Amino acid sequence: MYDSWRAALSPLRAGAAAVVLGAALLAAGCSSGGSPAGGDEAADDPKSAITQQPKDADPFWVNPDGNAARQVAAYERGGDKAAAERIRKIAEQPTGEWIGPENPEQEARGFTEAAEKSDRTALLVLYDIPHRDCGQYSGGGAADGDAYRAWLDGVARGIGDRAATVVVEPDAVLHLVDGCTPARFQEERYFLLRDAVTRLKSLRRTKVYLDAGNAGWGRPDQIFEPLRRAGVDLADGFAVNVANFYSTGDSIAYGKQLSAKLGGKHFVVDTSRNGNGPYTGGDPAERWCNPPGRALGETPTTRTADPLVDAYLWVKRPGESDGTCKGGPKAGDWWPSYALGLAKGGG
Repeated sequence: MYDSWRAALSPLRAGAAAVVLGAALLAAGCSSGGSPAGGDEAADDPKSAITQQPKDADPFWVNPDGNAARQVAAYERGGDKAAAERIRKIAEQPTGEWIGPENPEQEARGFTEAAEKSDRTALLVLYDIPHRDCGQYSGGGAADGDAYRAWLDGVARGIGDRAATVVVEPDAVLHLVDGCTPARFQEERYFLLRDAVTRLKSLRRTKVYLDAGNAGWGRPDQIFEPLRRAGVDLADGFAVNVANFYSTGDSIAYGKQLSAKLGGKHFVVDTSRNGNGPYTGGDPAERWCNPPGRALGETPTTRTADPLVDAYLWVKRPGESDGTCKGGPKAGDWWPSYALGLAKGGG
């Protein structure tokens, strides 16, 4: 349902896992779909420089060399100032960095080192659980439990003692509950999720939030015990609305219902694309996939509307495709026209 592993690939792919000192730019390479336009020159254009948000309200690191930042530079070079300013709304906010399958240690180290140099916290997403996404647009993941544990160890070594907030495995618990994950894989998945939470919480400065579905699913009675089995009691909390479109109000209401069943556990809300709420047209089974007319939601912050909500986060990177539906490119590829629509408020 979410980004494929290609979406997780960052500017820190194999052979490009260096951090440029001073500006804290991530070196070389790009996301799976390549740079939006024009290659590395985009990141070097001083007119398109991307800076960090004020730390007191938003302590998370802004990647100054992400797809949106490169698109800003490309539009500016082409003279399209209006488009550049719209995409800047995305480029200047911290978004989740989805750790890829090939070089987890190098990627996690690169992101957290860059964040540390900017005196910020890296926002990372783990999305490599075996039998991921039930074979849909983002199917895949680690080959087996041993491969996942080795990958997880790489992530943990890469984070080390640096500050990180990690969202663990979007959809993984939900697909245990809704029957999408075959029964023969379920026990292993619970063990792997608990291992992930435990391993990450052993790190001195890492906060962990286990994905817990969204308000559209809306069945806290069915998911709270599976969350416990997957290790939510050991985590800092859970995450709701990851890569989805439900309003912040509805997401908070769902999170509070779930929190009440989990002893008052805190949670975070993905507000990356929920400004206009969920899409209600078309095939109900694919309303989550590249829905038209959506908008950016509240910008990331730790100043939220409820004491149980630790942060509004942009876990999903706005402007990256959900999959090959509604004219979109493959999951995780940068899609400039969709990004412009989000930044324009669905217009």
